[in-house]
Amino acid sequence: MIVDPYSSGMYFAPAFREAGVPVVAVLSRPPVEVYASSWHPEDFDEVIRYDEYDGDLAAVAARLKELDPCCVVAGTETGVELADRLAAQTVPERANVPALGPARWHKGEMAKAVARAGLPVVPQICTDDAGDVESWIAREGLTGADLVIKPPRSAGTDGVVRVPGGRGWREAFDAQLGRRNQWGVLNDRMLVMQYVTGTEFVVDTFTHDGRHTVTDVTRYSKIDNGAHMAVYDTMEWLAPNDAVVPELVAYTRGVLDAVGMRFGAAHVEVMLTQDGPRLIELNARPHGGGQPRFCRRATGDSQIDRTVRSLVTARPQDVPEHYALLRHTLVVFLVSRSAGVVSNAEVFDGVQDLPSLFHASVHVANGQHLRMTKDLLATLSLGFVVLSHADREQVWEDCRAIREMEKRLVLQEPGPAA
Repeated sequence: MIVDPYSSGMYFAPAFREAGVPVVAVLSRPPVEVYASSWHPEDFDEVIRYDEYDGDLAAVAARLKELDPCCVVAGTETGVELADRLAAQTVPERANVPALGPARWHKGEMAKAVARAGLPVVPQICTDDAGDVESWIAREGLTGADLVIKPPRSAGTDGVVRVPGGRGWREAFDAQLGRRNQWGVLNDRMLVMQYVTGTEFVVDTFTHDGRHTVTDVTRYSKIDNGAHMAVYDTMEWLAPNDAVVPELVAYTRGVLDAVGMRFGAAHVEVMLTQDGPRLIELNARPHGGGQPRFCRRATGDSQIDRTVRSLVTARPQDVPEHYALLRHTLVVFLVSRSAGVVSNAEVFDGVQDLPSLFHASVHVANGQHLRMTKDLLATLSLGFVVLSHADREQVWEDCRAIREMEKRLVLQEPGPAA
């Protein structure tokens, strides 16, 4: 059972089918526009829509029990909570700790659970009361410090706002409180946290029987783009013997224990600060954006593959503790530095000639109106390029070539409306 099999969740059905396992889709809601291209109903033996059961969890669980599932997993962020609840009712032997459910889908509860486990976290507060935030800022000695405000239930950089020096935090807080995020979830509270600096990493894992295996560790580079913070720049797969990996993995395994992960994929974002690792957020589902396909290129394995193998193999060694880096692999996210109408999209034709090219998803066309890139969804709508090669320097040389193409892109001011 795959709940919301969109984004990277689209890879579950083909992998299970290849292993001879029938697959059923459960939709928490109709697929939103950004996921429309990754929704393939023809891949499933049955499609169960939660809304057709009027949100009756027990009724949906009863239908799932009739089908005798071997697992219930989330395909993407919108399916995390429903998958978690359904798994507890239908396949408890492959479910996460029910009492810690909110810690797996609500960033405020997540940080509390990690702190209770004795792991360091970024100072933060989650509330619907600006007065509470004001008191917290004073109590934590953060007056005049940079802050970050974001929804506790969203993904990517949706709604993430940096507040330099804390100036205007109340306006940023009030602007999002009571609004719906990119998934249509109401921002009934907001998360306010200290802005910390360091290098951001992702530790992707697959857990079975409470055993946390690592499928890959990647390093993000993010940039400020005008007024927009933390715009994705690049993502590079690290070798398992990289000096930072052991510390990141040890911290991540502690986080997974703290939030009650017992089965399934997790995408854990960690900032390595001068004081050590600090959790940014955990997402109890596969790394999105098609990453499993690129991970197979880099490591020969992925969270999708390990999920399937854990259910069809009797040999524990088929799901290893760690990973190997077979090829240096880098995702280059395209960034629009300004807004305007594209007049020379052909500057990106050279991408096809790059020696390390593995995959190109460039969505730039003449006459298209581009907005300045501000978040991950905007980045993915513009496009990205995956580079992979035995020679790391070749990968980075090709990355620099892509940035030169971006610089040559001409965006013109739109003409007056007819």
